[in-house]
Amino acid sequence: MVHVAVVGAYGSAGVAAADELLEREGEIEDDLELTLIDDGEPGGGLCILRGCMPSKDVLSAGQHRYQARHDDRLEGVPDVDPEAIVARKDEHVSGFAEHRRGHVHGLTERENVEFLHETATFVDDRVLAVDGRRIEPDYVVIATGSVLDVPDLPGIDEVPFESSADVLDATEFPDSGIVMGFGYVGLELAPYLSEVGDVDLTVVEHDDRPLEEFPTGYGETILEIYREQFGIDVLTNVDERRLERTDDGGVRLFLERDGADGETERGDVDGETEREEFALEADQLYLFTGRRANLEGLGLDRTRLEPEPGWVGSTMQTASDDRVFVVGDANGREPILHVAKEQGFTAGENILCHHRGEACRRYVNVPHHVIFAGLGVYPFARVGHTPQTIVGTEREAIVVGREASSDGVFETKGHPEGLATLVVDAADGTVLGYQGLHLHADVMAKTMQLAVELELDVRELPRRAYHPTTPEILDGLFREAATELEGTSGK
Repeated sequence: MVHVAVVGAYGSAGVAAADELLEREGEIEDDLELTLIDDGEPGGGLCILRGCMPSKDVLSAGQHRYQARHDDRLEGVPDVDPEAIVARKDEHVSGFAEHRRGHVHGLTERENVEFLHETATFVDDRVLAVDGRRIEPDYVVIATGSVLDVPDLPGIDEVPFESSADVLDATEFPDSGIVMGFGYVGLELAPYLSEVGDVDLTVVEHDDRPLEEFPTGYGETILEIYREQFGIDVLTNVDERRLERTDDGGVRLFLERDGADGETERGDVDGETEREEFALEADQLYLFTGRRANLEGLGLDRTRLEPEPGWVGSTMQTASDDRVFVVGDANGREPILHVAKEQGFTAGENILCHHRGEACRRYVNVPHHVIFAGLGVYPFARVGHTPQTIVGTEREAIVVGREASSDGVFETKGHPEGLATLVVDAADGTVLGYQGLHLHADVMAKTMQLAVELELDVRELPRRAYHPTTPEILDGLFREAATELEGTSGK
């Protein structure tokens, strides 16, 4: 008998691990016993309840309003009904979550599968206490997801704030707000607050621009769109210092920045440029500061497990105990839905490999990220290598870029803003990466994922004429890369 316990069985990673184990149980001679544990209420996993699924639901309402407002061929701007937006979102989420719970509970129809709607804590190495029971499985899968990462900033405990989950449920909005965190969540929800909530927003950005890890021009494009199209004030090169509550119940955020020309009127002290402090005030603080692994309350201190950087390897096994697997957001490697599912599948496969005494498979994914920036009108997609990441490899690359405005179809659809980048191997033409920030970049991500993962030669990609659509921007990139590649090889 091989006994596996999955802690966090409602989430995408946990259910993927369970499904993989049950699908492969015939590969081992021993019987498989599976204990699924989750205390979620109502249960369904983070993505379904508070993540990408409800966020896209509410963003769509803002998208429709923005596009109507943006089109000067139309008269009037549609009124927004936040209660209707939230009600429809809740209806959809309820259905999605019910389907997930039904799937998990349906697994218990097998004789060897048990589901416990309880909280699990470790009391020793691979020993769990669940509702007064002591469970000692051969393997444990930790799939407990993530929680909001609240910054350690003086005054944060005295100031009320709203997270992304609060925004998804909001039917009333303040007049003004300050946004801390301009990563994936901030890029998606800031325009929603501006468009649907009519909130006068100020966003804090630590660097010169958002998306600094991506090709030059992407961050600048985002800033231009957010400032000009959505009226959002984005402050760059500023750092938070402390928070305090205002007398009227609002928030005051103190920040620092370099003075004019890098200096303040006070000059330099000991050869270092002084930074000037200033304050922002608003009715509401929004924290979109990312997420961290949800491990508190698990009792890991009663085990040999030490959750620190690098504690989970590419096989999803912990460095301290090769019979404990950590998947999804809980391992802190890459908190994205499809990655969580793939890690869950890998854990299920590797548990059986380990039991048979075989080498475990390493999980290496091709980066595949989509941010529904600009209410999804200007989504950002990244597949595979960027011009920056390819530098750290041994491959020499050709990088070509294209403006969305170069293809008339974007103009006809009323959104010529944006750009795209293609990275190919200079030696053999293999497609290595794609980035796009433009209308419909999200729907092109799957096509480019196939091109990257199947290692297609850019010269072999078809150049057939078809009715003009936004994927024409890909044709332009393919042609430019193939031309440059042929020119390089001909030298």
